[in-house]
Amino acid sequence: MPIRIGLLLYPDFQLLDAAGVTAAFEIAGTLGEAAYETMAVSRHGGLVRSSSGMALETVPLAKAGFFDTLVVVGGEGHATAMDCPALQGFIRHHAGTARRICSVCTGAFLLAAAGLLDGRRATTHWQQAGTLKARFPGIRVSAEAIHVQDGPVWTSAGISAGIDMALALVTEDLGAEIGRRTAQQMVVFYHRPGGQSQFSALLEMASTQDRFSGLLGWIRSNLQQRLTVDVLASQVGMSPRNFSRSFRGAVGMSPARAVEKLRLEAARERVERSTLPIEAIAVMTGFHDPERMRRAFLREFHQPPQAVRRNAADSRGCTPPRLRAV
Repeated sequence: MPIRIGLLLYPDFQLLDAAGVTAAFEIAGTLGEAAYETMAVSRHGGLVRSSSGMALETVPLAKAGFFDTLVVVGGEGHATAMDCPALQGFIRHHAGTARRICSVCTGAFLLAAAGLLDGRRATTHWQQAGTLKARFPGIRVSAEAIHVQDGPVWTSAGISAGIDMALALVTEDLGAEIGRRTAQQMVVFYHRPGGQSQFSALLEMASTQDRFSGLLGWIRSNLQQRLTVDVLASQVGMSPRNFSRSFRGAVGMSPARAVEKLRLEAARERVERSTLPIEAIAVMTGFHDPERMRRAFLREFHQPPQAVRRNAADSRGCTPPRLRAV
Protein backbone atom coordinates (compact mmCIF):
# COMPACT_ATOMS: atom_id res chain seq x y z
CA MET A 1 0.00 0.00 0.00
CA PRO A 2 1.35 3.47 -0.84
CA ILE A 3 2.15 5.88 1.97
CA ARG A 4 -0.39 8.71 1.67
CA ILE A 5 0.99 12.21 2.09
CA GLY A 6 -1.37 15.19 2.37
CA LEU A 7 -0.24 18.74 1.56
CA LEU A 8 -2.49 21.37 3.12
CA LEU A 9 -2.62 24.48 0.91
CA TYR A 10 -4.37 27.84 1.23
CA PRO A 11 -4.41 31.07 -0.83
CA ASP A 12 -0.96 32.69 -1.12
CA PHE A 13 0.93 29.59 -0.02
CA GLN A 14 4.63 29.32 -0.93
CA LEU A 15 4.90 27.22 -4.08
CA LEU A 16 8.38 25.88 -3.33
CA ASP A 17 7.34 24.78 0.16
CA ALA A 18 4.92 22.39 -1.52
CA ALA A 19 7.03 21.53 -4.57
CA GLY A 20 10.23 20.68 -2.69
CA VAL A 21 8.54 18.27 -0.30
CA THR A 22 6.49 16.72 -3.13
CA ALA A 23 9.60 16.14 -5.26
CA ALA A 24 11.38 14.35 -2.40
CA PHE A 25 8.48 11.96 -1.85
CA GLU A 26 7.98 11.44 -5.59
CA ILE A 27 11.62 10.49 -6.21
CA ALA A 28 11.82 8.32 -3.10
CA GLY A 29 8.69 6.50 -4.22
CA THR A 30 10.38 5.43 -7.43
CA LEU A 31 13.37 4.04 -5.54
CA GLY A 32 11.76 2.17 -2.66
CA GLU A 33 9.47 -0.78 -2.37
CA ALA A 34 6.71 1.37 -0.88
CA ALA A 35 5.62 4.22 -3.14
CA TYR A 36 4.23 7.51 -1.89
CA GLU A 37 0.87 8.93 -2.92
CA THR A 38 0.79 12.70 -2.53
CA MET A 39 -2.43 14.71 -2.51
CA ALA A 40 -2.83 18.49 -2.22
CA VAL A 41 -5.90 19.55 -0.24
CA SER A 42 -7.52 22.90 0.50
CA ARG A 43 -10.68 24.18 2.16
CA HIS A 44 -12.86 24.23 -0.97
CA GLY A 45 -10.73 22.25 -3.43
CA GLY A 46 -9.98 23.28 -6.99
CA LEU A 47 -7.17 25.59 -8.04
CA VAL A 48 -5.41 27.39 -5.18
CA ARG A 49 -3.23 30.34 -6.09
CA SER A 50 0.25 30.54 -4.61
CA SER A 51 1.98 33.80 -3.70
CA SER A 52 3.87 33.59 -7.01
CA GLY A 53 0.62 33.61 -8.98
CA MET A 54 0.88 29.98 -10.06
CA ALA A 55 -1.88 27.65 -8.87
CA LEU A 56 -2.14 24.00 -7.89
CA GLU A 57 -5.14 21.70 -8.20
CA THR A 58 -6.44 20.50 -4.84
CA VAL A 59 -9.04 18.19 -3.33
CA PRO A 60 -11.56 19.68 -0.85
CA LEU A 61 -11.07 18.86 2.82
CA ALA A 62 -14.26 16.84 2.95
CA LYS A 63 -12.92 14.40 0.34
CA ALA A 64 -9.37 14.11 1.60
CA GLY A 65 -9.67 10.79 3.44
CA PHE A 66 -6.93 9.33 5.64
CA PHE A 67 -3.31 10.48 5.50
CA ASP A 68 -0.28 8.76 6.96
CA THR A 69 1.47 12.14 7.04
CA LEU A 70 0.00 15.64 6.81
CA VAL A 71 2.31 18.48 5.74
CA VAL A 72 1.15 22.07 6.25
CA VAL A 73 3.05 24.44 3.98
CA GLY A 74 3.98 28.05 4.68
CA GLY A 75 3.50 31.24 2.74
CA GLU A 76 2.28 34.81 2.84
CA GLY A 77 -1.28 33.63 3.45
CA HIS A 78 -0.48 31.81 6.69
CA ALA A 79 -1.83 34.61 8.93
CA THR A 80 -5.28 34.36 7.37
CA ALA A 81 -5.20 30.57 7.12
CA MET A 82 -4.35 30.07 10.79
CA ASP A 83 -7.61 31.80 11.77
CA CYS A 84 -9.77 29.59 9.54
CA PRO A 85 -11.91 27.24 11.70
CA ALA A 86 -12.24 24.69 8.88
CA LEU A 87 -8.48 24.38 8.44
CA GLN A 88 -7.93 24.23 12.20
CA GLY A 89 -10.51 21.49 12.56
CA PHE A 90 -8.91 19.54 9.73
CA ILE A 91 -5.46 19.75 11.31
CA ARG A 92 -6.76 18.70 14.73
CA HIS A 93 -8.66 15.77 13.23
CA HIS A 94 -5.61 14.44 11.44
CA ALA A 95 -3.46 15.00 14.51
CA GLY A 96 -5.52 12.23 16.03
CA THR A 97 -5.40 9.87 13.04
CA ALA A 98 -2.18 10.48 11.08
CA ARG A 99 1.17 9.03 12.03
CA ARG A 100 2.91 12.37 11.59
CA ILE A 101 1.96 16.04 11.34
CA CYS A 102 4.54 18.32 9.71
CA SER A 103 5.00 21.94 8.71
CA VAL A 104 7.27 23.85 6.38
CA CYS A 105 8.30 27.41 7.25
CA THR A 106 5.33 29.48 8.50
CA GLY A 107 3.08 26.45 8.30
CA ALA A 108 4.15 26.10 11.95
CA PHE A 109 1.76 28.93 12.79
CA LEU A 110 -1.19 26.80 11.68
CA LEU A 111 0.00 23.91 13.85
CA ALA A 112 0.45 26.32 16.76
CA ALA A 113 -3.03 27.77 16.32
CA ALA A 114 -4.42 24.23 16.38
CA GLY A 115 -2.67 23.61 19.71
CA LEU A 116 -0.32 20.95 18.35
CA LEU A 117 2.89 22.70 19.40
CA ASP A 118 2.04 23.50 23.03
CA GLY A 119 4.90 22.30 25.22
CA ARG A 120 6.87 21.08 22.21
CA ARG A 121 10.09 22.15 20.55
CA ALA A 122 9.48 23.63 17.10
CA THR A 123 11.06 25.82 14.47
CA THR A 124 10.03 28.08 11.62
CA HIS A 125 11.77 30.58 9.33
CA TRP A 126 14.20 32.60 11.45
CA GLN A 127 12.50 35.89 10.54
CA GLN A 128 9.23 34.62 12.01
CA ALA A 129 10.62 32.79 15.05
CA GLY A 130 10.22 35.76 17.39
CA THR A 131 6.62 36.28 16.32
CA LEU A 132 5.84 32.59 16.83
CA LYS A 133 7.33 32.65 20.31
CA ALA A 134 5.55 35.87 21.28
CA ARG A 135 2.16 34.74 20.05
CA PHE A 136 2.44 31.18 21.40
CA PRO A 137 4.62 31.34 24.54
CA GLY A 138 3.97 27.68 25.33
CA ILE A 139 6.17 26.62 22.40
CA ARG A 140 9.89 26.05 22.88
CA VAL A 141 10.98 27.77 19.67
CA SER A 142 14.36 26.71 18.26
CA ALA A 143 14.92 29.77 16.11
CA GLU A 144 18.03 28.50 14.32
CA ALA A 145 17.19 24.85 13.72
CA ILE A 146 16.66 23.58 10.18
CA HIS A 147 14.04 21.10 11.33
CA VAL A 148 12.81 19.74 14.63
CA GLN A 149 11.05 16.50 15.52
CA ASP A 150 9.15 16.37 18.79
CA GLY A 151 7.21 13.13 18.94
CA PRO A 152 4.89 12.80 15.92
CA VAL A 153 5.17 16.52 15.12
CA TRP A 154 7.84 17.78 12.72
CA THR A 155 8.51 21.45 11.93
CA SER A 156 11.02 22.92 9.50
CA ALA A 157 12.42 26.28 8.49
CA GLY A 158 12.19 27.83 5.01
CA ILE A 159 11.97 26.17 1.60
CA SER A 160 15.18 24.09 1.46
CA ALA A 161 14.71 23.02 5.08
CA GLY A 162 11.41 21.46 4.04
CA ILE A 163 13.38 19.24 1.66
CA ASP A 164 15.75 18.30 4.50
CA MET A 165 12.75 17.37 6.62
CA ALA A 166 11.18 15.35 3.79
CA LEU A 167 14.44 13.42 3.34
CA ALA A 168 14.46 12.67 7.06
CA LEU A 169 10.88 11.38 6.77
CA VAL A 170 11.86 9.24 3.77
CA THR A 171 14.77 7.82 5.73
CA GLU A 172 12.45 6.99 8.61
CA ASP A 173 10.05 5.23 6.23
CA LEU A 174 12.34 3.52 3.72
CA GLY A 175 15.79 3.50 5.25
CA ALA A 176 19.05 5.40 4.90
CA GLU A 177 19.96 3.98 1.49
CA ILE A 178 16.75 5.23 -0.15
CA GLY A 179 17.12 8.56 1.63
CA ARG A 180 20.67 8.91 0.32
CA ARG A 181 19.74 7.95 -3.25
CA THR A 182 16.81 10.39 -3.18
CA ALA A 183 19.15 13.19 -2.13
CA GLN A 184 21.56 12.25 -4.91
CA GLN A 185 18.75 12.44 -7.47
CA MET A 186 17.78 15.88 -6.13
CA VAL A 187 21.44 17.00 -5.96
CA VAL A 188 21.13 18.05 -2.32
CA PHE A 189 22.82 16.96 0.90
CA TYR A 190 21.46 13.66 2.16
CA HIS A 191 21.41 14.74 5.79
CA ARG A 192 21.87 18.24 7.11
CA PRO A 193 21.39 17.79 10.88
CA GLY A 194 18.20 19.39 12.10
CA GLY A 195 20.07 21.47 14.66
CA GLN A 196 22.30 23.12 12.06
CA SER A 197 22.01 26.89 12.01
CA GLN A 198 19.78 28.48 9.38
CA PHE A 199 22.17 31.37 8.82
CA SER A 200 25.54 32.85 9.68
CA ALA A 201 25.78 34.06 13.27
CA LEU A 202 28.22 36.78 12.23
CA LEU A 203 25.93 38.08 9.48
CA GLU A 204 22.93 37.92 11.79
CA MET A 205 24.55 39.96 14.53
CA ALA A 206 26.54 42.36 12.35
CA SER A 207 23.43 43.29 10.39
CA THR A 208 21.65 44.54 13.50
CA GLN A 209 23.76 47.68 13.83
CA ASP A 210 26.93 48.96 12.14
CA ARG A 211 28.30 50.28 15.45
CA PHE A 212 29.62 46.87 16.55
CA SER A 213 30.07 45.13 13.20
CA GLY A 214 33.80 45.83 13.23
CA LEU A 215 34.11 44.43 16.74
CA LEU A 216 32.23 41.28 15.77
CA GLY A 217 34.61 40.74 12.88
CA TRP A 218 37.54 41.24 15.25
CA ILE A 219 36.09 38.67 17.65
CA ARG A 220 35.67 36.19 14.79
CA SER A 221 39.37 36.60 13.96
CA ASN A 222 40.57 36.31 17.57
CA LEU A 223 38.54 33.46 19.03
CA GLN A 224 41.57 31.90 20.74
CA GLN A 225 41.96 34.93 22.99
CA ARG A 226 40.33 35.37 26.38
CA LEU A 227 37.47 37.60 25.25
CA THR A 228 36.21 39.17 28.46
CA VAL A 229 33.94 42.21 28.60
CA ASP A 230 36.97 44.32 29.59
CA VAL A 231 38.89 43.17 26.52
CA LEU A 232 35.96 43.81 24.18
CA ALA A 233 35.16 47.19 25.71
CA SER A 234 38.75 48.33 25.26
CA GLN A 235 38.55 47.45 21.56
CA VAL A 236 35.81 50.02 21.04
CA GLY A 237 37.04 52.57 23.57
CA MET A 238 34.16 52.21 26.03
CA SER A 239 33.84 51.48 29.71
CA PRO A 240 32.87 47.86 30.44
CA ARG A 241 29.54 48.83 31.98
CA ASN A 242 28.51 51.15 29.15
CA PHE A 243 29.77 48.65 26.58
CA SER A 244 27.72 45.76 27.98
CA ARG A 245 24.55 47.84 28.04
CA SER A 246 25.08 49.31 24.56
CA PHE A 247 26.09 45.99 23.03
CA ARG A 248 23.05 44.16 24.36
CA GLY A 249 20.75 46.91 23.11
CA ALA A 250 22.32 46.96 19.64
CA VAL A 251 22.98 43.26 19.03
CA GLY A 252 20.19 41.73 21.09
CA MET A 253 22.33 39.51 23.31
CA SER A 254 25.08 39.78 25.89
CA PRO A 255 28.73 40.01 24.79
CA ALA A 256 29.40 36.57 26.31
CA ARG A 257 26.56 35.02 24.30
CA ALA A 258 27.78 36.66 21.09
CA VAL A 259 31.29 35.31 21.65
CA GLU A 260 29.93 31.82 22.28
CA LYS A 261 27.79 31.92 19.12
CA LEU A 262 30.77 32.92 17.00
CA ARG A 263 32.92 30.23 18.62
CA LEU A 264 30.24 27.64 17.99
CA GLU A 265 29.90 28.62 14.35
CA ALA A 266 33.66 28.43 13.80
CA ALA A 267 33.93 25.16 15.70
CA ARG A 268 31.07 23.56 13.81
CA GLU A 269 32.61 24.52 10.47
CA ARG A 270 35.89 22.86 11.45
CA VAL A 271 34.16 19.80 12.91
CA GLU A 272 32.17 19.25 9.72
CA ARG A 273 34.78 20.13 7.11
CA SER A 274 38.15 19.11 8.54
CA THR A 275 39.85 16.05 9.97
CA LEU A 276 41.27 17.97 12.92
CA PRO A 277 40.83 16.29 16.31
CA ILE A 278 37.98 17.64 18.41
CA GLU A 279 40.47 18.60 21.11
CA ALA A 280 42.43 20.76 18.65
CA ILE A 281 39.28 22.48 17.42
CA ALA A 282 38.30 23.30 21.00
CA VAL A 283 41.64 25.07 21.45
CA MET A 284 41.53 26.86 18.09
CA THR A 285 38.07 28.31 18.69
CA GLY A 286 38.63 29.46 22.26
CA PHE A 287 36.74 26.74 24.13
CA HIS A 288 40.10 25.19 25.11
CA ASP A 289 38.42 22.36 27.04
CA PRO A 290 36.70 19.83 24.70
CA GLU A 291 34.15 19.05 27.39
CA ARG A 292 33.20 22.73 27.54
CA MET A 293 32.77 22.72 23.77
CA ARG A 294 30.70 19.53 23.94
CA ARG A 295 28.29 21.11 26.43
CA ALA A 296 27.97 24.20 24.22
CA PHE A 297 27.21 22.00 21.19
CA LEU A 298 24.51 20.15 23.13
CA ARG A 299 22.86 23.42 24.17
CA GLU A 300 22.96 24.93 20.70
CA PHE A 301 22.71 21.98 18.30
CA HIS A 302 21.30 19.24 20.58
CA GLN A 303 24.12 16.86 19.64
CA PRO A 304 27.82 16.53 20.53
CA PRO A 305 30.65 17.40 18.10
CA GLN A 306 31.28 13.73 17.27
CA ALA A 307 27.68 13.31 16.08
CA VAL A 308 27.90 16.52 14.04
CA ARG A 309 31.02 15.15 12.32
CA ARG A 310 29.43 11.77 11.62
CA ASN A 311 26.33 13.39 10.13
CA ALA A 312 28.41 15.69 7.94
CA ALA A 313 30.47 12.75 6.69
CA ASP A 314 27.30 10.78 6.07
CA SER A 315 25.87 13.61 3.94
CA ARG A 316 29.02 13.49 1.80
CA GLY A 317 28.90 9.71 1.57
CA CYS A 318 32.26 9.19 3.28
CA THR A 319 33.55 7.70 6.51
CA PRO A 320 34.32 10.17 9.29
CA PRO A 321 37.99 10.36 10.30
CA ARG A 322 39.20 8.51 13.36
CA LEU A 323 39.57 11.01 16.21
CA ARG A 324 43.03 11.36 17.69
CA ALA A 325 44.16 12.86 20.94
CA VAL A 326 46.61 15.77 20.83
